[in-house]
Amino acid sequence: VQSSRLPHRDAPPQFSTPLCPPVSPPPGRGDRRRRMAAAGAATPVGAAPRVGLLYDDRMCAHATPDGEKHPENPERLRAIRRKLDAEGVASRCVDMKAKEAKEKYIASVHTPNHIKLIRDISSKEYDYRRNKTARKFNSIYFNEGSSESAFLAAGSVIEVAEKVAAGELSSAIALVRPPGHHAEHNEPMGFCLFNNVAIAANYLLNERPDLGINKILIVDWDVHHGNGTQKMFYSDPRVLFFSVHRFDYGSFYPCEGDASHCFIGEGAGEGYNINVPWEHGKCSDADYVAAWDHVLLPIAEAFDPDIILLSAGFDAAMGDPLGGCCITPDGYALLLTKLLGFAKGRIVMALEGGYNLKSIANSLCACTKVLLGDNFTYNSPRMQPFESTWRVIQMVMVRDELKAYWPVLSSKLPDNVPLRSAPSYIEVNFIFLIFFLVTLCWDLLG
Repeated sequence: VQSSRLPHRDAPPQFSTPLCPPVSPPPGRGDRRRRMAAAGAATPVGAAPRVGLLYDDRMCAHATPDGEKHPENPERLRAIRRKLDAEGVASRCVDMKAKEAKEKYIASVHTPNHIKLIRDISSKEYDYRRNKTARKFNSIYFNEGSSESAFLAAGSVIEVAEKVAAGELSSAIALVRPPGHHAEHNEPMGFCLFNNVAIAANYLLNERPDLGINKILIVDWDVHHGNGTQKMFYSDPRVLFFSVHRFDYGSFYPCEGDASHCFIGEGAGEGYNINVPWEHGKCSDADYVAAWDHVLLPIAEAFDPDIILLSAGFDAAMGDPLGGCCITPDGYALLLTKLLGFAKGRIVMALEGGYNLKSIANSLCACTKVLLGDNFTYNSPRMQPFESTWRVIQMVMVRDELKAYWPVLSSKLPDNVPLRSAPSYIEVNFIFLIFFLVTLCWDLLG
């Protein structure tokens, strides 16, 4: 059990947990506490964190056209809000309202034709061809509320990111839908219409230089690879994109090879794209903590971001019908706690996936309490990472290209780490088969 007062904005990163052997911070980095204190923390020491919470019921207008059941549905937002209200958490946050994004900001990552489609798709002009249009894309639906919801979702992440970057908030959570990380430069994809996090990142870097945001760490812990976000920053060294996701040798959605650890960026952005691809389902807190301790945290220390944008999908949570993984609410809280020592604690959480209403509500609530500075005790069962997790971490770390950019990856991994065997081939492939059949049915019924 791990129990401590949460590290606030001046705390150093922690590189060890009872789940995984420790990794020492890279030599020569100095004491992060001193560096952060010298720079000034986003929240004065001893002051209560100001955590923004953006919820707007208008984003619930995006729904299946004829009321068909679908995992990405309005009840996801409402379930989270009910949980935050019931726990007395929402009232402790700074209430924020959604604003529609201006098209010029969306155009920083999406084509004019893409923007026009999403702007017009809910108009009467599309009444008789809306479903046919949706079927042209991968896992997409539209209705009369889709346009407004998409523009609100993109604008909401801009709004909270701007407030956090300006120091008006310590951190913030944007409860938005539709999600965004699958949306490509020129088309919607995978339940996502606009790439909300990418739009916000471009806004901070290119529209608000006065805020001093020069380096952004995007952490995508959604169980699916953030293909759209990766492509949008693949050659941009100002953005370090880190995605941990199920890959299953290319068979897990979005079933694209560029979710592999081999894809590390190109040009000026080479070394700034880091994928940790799981080989199968059932990954738990221990597997994610291992990826944090041995890959993400040392690299984040070296990168030293000005702000962290978190693509916060909760479909790797225990009980999620699509993810097939086993992260607990405490596990998510622990992962978030480990990020608080970076960027003066300036973290923006933007909701992505997560389709078990109880899991997504409990996990988001646990994360909100972390940002509010509540005492945190890690109470989940003690587990070991999978053998495959250790193998993936070794593959990521031994990449010569990455070592050239992140010498910390040359550190030797601990020996004699207790590991567990991967789930059986039949079990893992049965999970994938169910996912494939469900997705196929949605597309056919679309």
